[in-house]
Amino acid sequence: MKYDKFGQAYTTSNNLCKILYQHPDIDISKFQLEDWDQYNSAVRNTHAEFVMVGEYHPYPFDYNIDVFHQTKQSIWHMPKEYSDLDIAQWLLDQCRTQQELQRVGEELILYQERNLFDLLRQLKYVIDTWRKNNVVWGVGRGSSVASYVLYLLGVHRINSMYYDLDVHEFLR
Repeated sequence: MKYDKFGQAYTTSNNLCKILYQHPDIDISKFQLEDWDQYNSAVRNTHAEFVMVGEYHPYPFDYNIDVFHQTKQSIWHMPKEYSDLDIAQWLLDQCRTQQELQRVGEELILYQERNLFDLLRQLKYVIDTWRKNNVVWGVGRGSSVASYVLYLLGVHRINSMYYDLDVHEFLR
């Protein structure tokens, strides 16, 4: 598997053949092929009932990485109830003390400045889905444990207020 500078995974038809030898039941439609047009044309021209492979379209070399990230961040796959959720209000409703309200308010300003409310909604959806399906995840890692908002969402189990962790260690 190869990755371009934008993180898109792709492979060649030769590599896909090797993968198919090891895993004959794999769904090849999920793969993006560098030489996809050759394979898909052969399937169309022979009228075979084979699955088509994904098309890999590299971005132009001079494509702006910031534009790429903005475009990708505007597309979130989650149920409407989560995409419409007022995540700030939900988080504020989780607070029990004035200190918690203050901390969440300060963090929400930082998340808003970075345009990360959609990410918070996505995290809420993922965590709710994990809980519903009894998925086990880690206690917490790295600087993310400095965020009390992520603690309230359930991303980690480290109460950053109890340990007096500075959110700026995470949101620099």
